[in-house]
Amino acid sequence: MSLRFTNTLGGAKDNFAPMAPPKVGIYACGPTVYDESHVGHARQAIVFDVLRRHLTWRGFDVLFVRNITDVDDKIIKRAKELGIDSALVAEKYTRRYDDVMRALNVQPPDVAPRASGHIPEMLDLIARLIDGDYAYPGEGSVYYSVERFADYGKLSRRGLDELANRERVEPAPGKRHPLDFALWKAAKPDEPSWPSPWGPGRPGWHIECSAMSARYLGQPFDIHGGGADLIFPHHENEIAQSEAVGPKPFAELWLHNGHVNIGGEKMSKSLRNFVMVEDAVREYGANVLRLFFCGAHYRSQMDYGADGLDEARAVGERFRSFLRVAPQADVEAERIGELLSGFGDAMDDDLNTPAALAALHALVADGHRGAIDLSEARAAVVMGLGVLGVEAETSDGQADIVGPLVDLLLTQREEARKTKDFTRADEIRNALAAVGVQIEDSASGPRWFRE
Repeated sequence: MSLRFTNTLGGAKDNFAPMAPPKVGIYACGPTVYDESHVGHARQAIVFDVLRRHLTWRGFDVLFVRNITDVDDKIIKRAKELGIDSALVAEKYTRRYDDVMRALNVQPPDVAPRASGHIPEMLDLIARLIDGDYAYPGEGSVYYSVERFADYGKLSRRGLDELANRERVEPAPGKRHPLDFALWKAAKPDEPSWPSPWGPGRPGWHIECSAMSARYLGQPFDIHGGGADLIFPHHENEIAQSEAVGPKPFAELWLHNGHVNIGGEKMSKSLRNFVMVEDAVREYGANVLRLFFCGAHYRSQMDYGADGLDEARAVGERFRSFLRVAPQADVEAERIGELLSGFGDAMDDDLNTPAALAALHALVADGHRGAIDLSEARAAVVMGLGVLGVEAETSDGQADIVGPLVDLLLTQREEARKTKDFTRADEIRNALAAVGVQIEDSASGPRWFRE
């Protein structure tokens, strides 16, 4: 087993070697909780959920940390619009985010730190940056000096001049360079604030993740990730903060998933061209959404639309039909591993979920044509789908009653065929078809599934 992932830091596909195997520490940037989540957020959550499930399946002991940004300009703005306290806004949408993650079958993180609960760690990190001359106070705020960090821009692979020309930067009193960013923001009237050596205020966005990842995973840790939109400035600034006063590297491996587009543009709340996760789950279900996202490589951009979702629904139906036909039986783990070798190889190679799905389709085909035992194929497909977070759907909740009745009728049909009572055999087939049960005759005997 050799795992390889494309490291955003450098852009090459690197071999994955955890620092303290079998333990693996993962930090995935979570939501800023000021509104409902859209399907672009769902893709990121599903990508890192699949990564976590795969590493666990491969025998690693994963510690998965996903933060909640509950102190932010967007939250404060939304609270003012609603005329309520910003903490109420953050709490409401944190709970809503947790709800949609459950609906998507995303495993909860081992640790879900909130920014508001880690102010002391942030103050300590800011103080160390000032002591190291990497940060400076100004007008009650504290700014990071990007010119002091020689490697600034290494994640996005851009120099300071290019970044300053291409990126939108916010002017602020006391800043020395346009790209200098706030570590601590001076308090404003009617905004949440905490005491600090530089005056009352609140943390900047970037310092939150540097402090919280170090708190729970140490530095360095194995994998840091998020959406591609976080590469700059968020993750670039995390590196600058953390590596200025701590061990290098900040994280060994950087993974980023591609954007979700709709109508040819990146899905975004600012563009108002988004689909809420709740609405997508209601229309298509979690399995279809997961199969839709797994149908594209995680690093690629993809379009959200009816054609792709209908195709994912058809893929799910094919698996569901097969699992209804194939008998369930105990299969040795070693045998399942043999059958899933192609699936595992694909997942090991930069989490290639399209190739992994193709391997599961091949198992279905081999089971249907008798190349492998049906019960073994079934066990392997269920295992593979589980790694992708797709729940194996084999019944509608009545299989405990319907299954034995259908099997009894099929036995009677076989007896009728043996005695050449084909009229009776056809009557049984037609009666089952009338209630949505289809029969498929094969060399190994009749199989049935529901339409």
